[in-house]
Amino acid sequence: MVESIEKYLNEVSKLVLKIPSAAVERVTSLIFEAYTRGKRVFVFGNGGGSSTSSHFVCDLAKGTVTEGKPRLKAISLAENMPLLTAWANDTDYTNTFGEQLKNLVEQGDVVIGLSGSGMSPNVINAFHVANDAGAVSILFSGFDGGNAVKVASNAIVVPSTDMQQIEDVHMILTHIVFRCLKNEIVES
Repeated sequence: MVESIEKYLNEVSKLVLKIPSAAVERVTSLIFEAYTRGKRVFVFGNGGGSSTSSHFVCDLAKGTVTEGKPRLKAISLAENMPLLTAWANDTDYTNTFGEQLKNLVEQGDVVIGLSGSGMSPNVINAFHVANDAGAVSILFSGFDGGNAVKVASNAIVVPSTDMQQIEDVHMILTHIVFRCLKNEIVES
């Protein structure tokens, strides 16, 4: 068992080191720019990506609170189960995030979708809505980015086909972005 544990930890460590720092800096800068302009950050995903999106929004909305500074406006589109299931039931599951965005998204907002494979139709459709509204769309994915990487205006793709390791790296990335944002807000 120890060999299995060490193998997994080594593989995740190697994946983390393959993420370009410039891509993480770019995502952080895009969110910080939205923050300085009073815009919102929307985050969503399916399954593990849904959990990560909720955790990320918690960090962004609460963890960045700084005395004397405006608050970062972060919203998870994966939290409202009645609304998610209404869109899925009454139309199609591929509309669960995009239809929510149509009520809320504005030019200059940031829309972050997590899709391990990059093939989630509801994430891709939400990126179309975001792009049409003039928002910045950001994908956190794995594999080769799938079809979502072709629609998102920015992407960080974890170069792996192991879903659990992709999700591990996504969580690490959200923590890095959060910490960098917190520093930017404190120093601004």
